Amino acid sequence: MSVAETSAAPMAPALKVLAEMSPVREKDIIPLLQRLQDQYGYLPREVILEVAARAGLPASRIYGVATFYAQFRLKPGGRHTVRCCRGTACHVRGGKKVAEAARSFLGVEEGETTPDMRFTFETVACLGTCFLSPVMMVGNDYYGRMTGSRVKSILQQYP
Repeated sequence: MSVAETSAAPMAPALKVLAEMSPVREKDIIPLLQRLQDQYGYLPREVILEVAARAGLPASRIYGVATFYAQFRLKPGGRHTVRCCRGTACHVRGGKKVAEAARSFLGVEEGETTPDMRFTFETVACLGTCFLSPVMMVGNDYYGRMTGSRVKSILQQYP
């Protein structure tokens, strides 16, 4: 019995994606994981096990790919992802203080999600908007020329 047969309802989106990308070949693992993460917002354990079974690979191989690339999550994220840039321009203009203010307001460390599942906090190498440095993103919204004192009022706008 496959993993999908033991938990059919939560697996429905994964089964559809897996059927569309069948047969599952090793070279297709990254795009497949990307599509599955789009469906779930993260990569549930059952989904990884099903991908491994369909690809004929050990689950450790799929976990290896999912943990190597920062784009993949193994746990659910918050409704809003807060990203603080730590690139050179942002660093020089006070980006570290912005990240510290966000971390403090949210009460979580980098890569963690608030207990209420409202926010996930990340720092990133560059957001590509150096002319606005320092920069913070919430979801797809950019906030430039940030200061630590502006963080709280911005984050309070997100339910």
